[in-house]
Amino acid sequence: MSEPTPPLASPTLEYDRPIPLPEPRAPRQRYWLHALLLVATCFTTLVVGARMQHNFALGRPAFLFDNSSSLFQLPWALQKPARLLLGIPFAGTLMLILMAHEMGHYLYCKRYRVWATLPFFIPAPTLIGTFGAFIRIRSPIRSRTALFDIGIAGPIAGFVVAVGVLAVSLGLSKPITAGTPAADLELGLPMIFQLMHRLLAAAGAGHDVAVLPLNRVLLHPAAIAAWVGMFATALNLLPGGQLDGGHIVFSIAPRAHRWISRLTAIVLLIMAYYFSYIWLMWAVLLRLSSLRHPQVAEWPKVSGGRIVLAGFAVLMLALTLMPTPLMQPATANEPARHFSLREISHQLPGIWREIRRP
Repeated sequence: MSEPTPPLASPTLEYDRPIPLPEPRAPRQRYWLHALLLVATCFTTLVVGARMQHNFALGRPAFLFDNSSSLFQLPWALQKPARLLLGIPFAGTLMLILMAHEMGHYLYCKRYRVWATLPFFIPAPTLIGTFGAFIRIRSPIRSRTALFDIGIAGPIAGFVVAVGVLAVSLGLSKPITAGTPAADLELGLPMIFQLMHRLLAAAGAGHDVAVLPLNRVLLHPAAIAAWVGMFATALNLLPGGQLDGGHIVFSIAPRAHRWISRLTAIVLLIMAYYFSYIWLMWAVLLRLSSLRHPQVAEWPKVSGGRIVLAGFAVLMLALTLMPTPLMQPATANEPARHFSLREISHQLPGIWREIRRP
């Protein structure tokens, strides 16, 4: 993900070529901060990955917390620091995918002489150990073609690496047996997982899992890292605001950008009501980021092969978007819970009764 760029000096441009601007004077990179955040994120993802690998080795789901309410089990990992080595498959593959995405943006910024920072990784005690990564762009982008290339380079790079990781790690996964305990949380799988599963079956690879439906497969931690990469790709490709998808839309049709952003926010609100409240947060963020978009020179327009790449971006979004990213699995007494606003509203009367109970 890349942060917004400052606007050009004049919003009304009549040039038939990128506007000639003086070369920006690049501020000094804060290498110490990038390194510190990188090391901290490696640590937090190792903590999460260690628990996933421990569960996987025992034939248990990754998100099984042993009656603990904590998703980030730091005390367990530090009881025996060597346990952190178990987290390498998850942490290494996840960091590789995130780095590929951000370096796609960064290298194209360098190509177009746009000043950008190195990636900032965000460590966090969350389900996956991070809030992702981003770069900051500190100088104007001079043409719509440059904006398009910078915007789409990150999703393509991250998606390609995630697909490679998925192809290998899905074959390393295990079948769920009769003795496998139920997970505390289940992942909603995007279409790319179904497609890759069918390709493995057709190729005769991953014999143990290829003959089973994916809901009967215990995912390898590296496959979960691929899931995170796919989810990040889908979020960044949402067509609106100043997300990568919004930059792509603006570079192709600047006048339609505002309306497409509003329509996308409405669709996300509908998804929040029926599928997952996560989309409510993204609807709000997208709406706030679409209030103003940096101006970019009108000419040259995006055309030719870039239009084909825009179609590929739509395909990537369709393959990676999952309406329900997380859910609580079904039990003998209750159906699966999707953490949607509709589901939450159904729980409010019972919560109110518990509050009023003496």
